[in-house]
Parts: sequence; structure tokens; C-alpha cells
Amino acid sequence: MFSDTDPREGILKYRPWYIDRGKGWETWKLEQGRRQGNNVVAKLAGCDDRDAAAELLRGVIAVRRDQLANQLQEGEYYWADLEGLEVETTDGTPLGRIERLFETGANDVMVVKGERERLIPYLWDQVVREVDLENHRMVVDWDPEF
Repeated sequence: MFSDTDPREGILKYRPWYIDRGKGWETWKLEQGRRQGNNVVAKLAGCDDRDAAAELLRGVIAVRRDQLANQLQEGEYYWADLEGLEVETTDGTPLGRIERLFETGANDVMVVKGERERLIPYLWDQVVREVDLENHRMVVDWDPEF
């Protein structure tokens, strides 16, 4: 399975898992798991053969927010909180809405869709100047021509 947690095997400390295979969220009990190379392998209750496991690989794993134990530091946000924010430049030029984020190794990148798609690095203070979750907006120091 693929995990977005950092480290990848961090997903193993959350119970239960919620998996959506396109038919709505299902609750799954994690029996055991471990990191194997760059991936994580897990045994879920009721998933007892390769065919059943293969079906789950197509799903999306989630946990409830109240399962997350870590308190975020100033300037830290869960990606789920950033997705959907309206992005504008420091001079108020709208750039679009954050559709998703992804990792590059060097830094996280926001996919912002407006009149066109922009890839904007999530670099606090260098690019990202303000996050206002209450008003669903983010201010970035970014040239709208990029």
C-alpha cells in the first residue's frame, strides 16, 4: 500500500482505517503491518487472500481528524485544510484554488487552478505569506505570469 504519512509507516499507528473503493467509506481493522522497502504492507481483518487485498489497493485510506495525535506548530497545516483555499498574490491578484498538493522531495508543491494551472512551491515565508483558514484564502508572493 502507499501511505502519505511521514514516515510512511506512520499510517500503522492509526486505527481504524477508513477505505473508499468508490462505493463509500468502509471501516477496516488493522491487524498488523510493517515497512517493506519504500512501501508499507498491512494485514486487515477480513482480508484473507490476494484477490481481496488487490481490491483494497485501488482504494483511498483515511483516518478521522480526531485520530491525529500531533499538535501542529505555527505555519503547519494538514493538506486537507489547504485544499480548496483561494490563492491570491500579495497585491491581491487572484490565482485560483488549491486543487491538491504533492511532494517533490525538496518541498511540497500546490496545484493551483484558475484561468490556468500553476504549480506553486509551499515554502513558508519565502512564497506562502498568509494562510487564513477562516476566510478560505492564502496569500503568496508569486508572479502571476508564472
